Amino acid sequence: MDNVWSVLITAITVLGGTSAFRFYEKRAMHRERDDEFIRHDCKDRISKLEALLETSSKEKDDLRGLVLKLTSEVAELRVKVEYLTHENSKLKN
Repeated sequence: MDNVWSVLITAITVLGGTSAFRFYEKRAMHRERDDEFIRHDCKDRISKLEALLETSSKEKDDLRGLVLKLTSEVAELRVKVEYLTHENSKLKN
């Protein structure tokens, strides 16, 4: 009777070990897939962020040029206003 119990316990242990191995194997595969998904997702996000950064850099340069142009126009208008104010005061006297 002891041999039957020994064989039965051994069979259960082997089957349980095989099931545990399959479980951990599947778990490792899922973890690898998740890691791969995260890696690809991060690559996609980085690519999008790099494109946005490049676009915003170009926009910043364009706006900087526009600010310089407007600043020079304001300076010209100040000179004109000063000149016209001076001429107006001459004509009044």
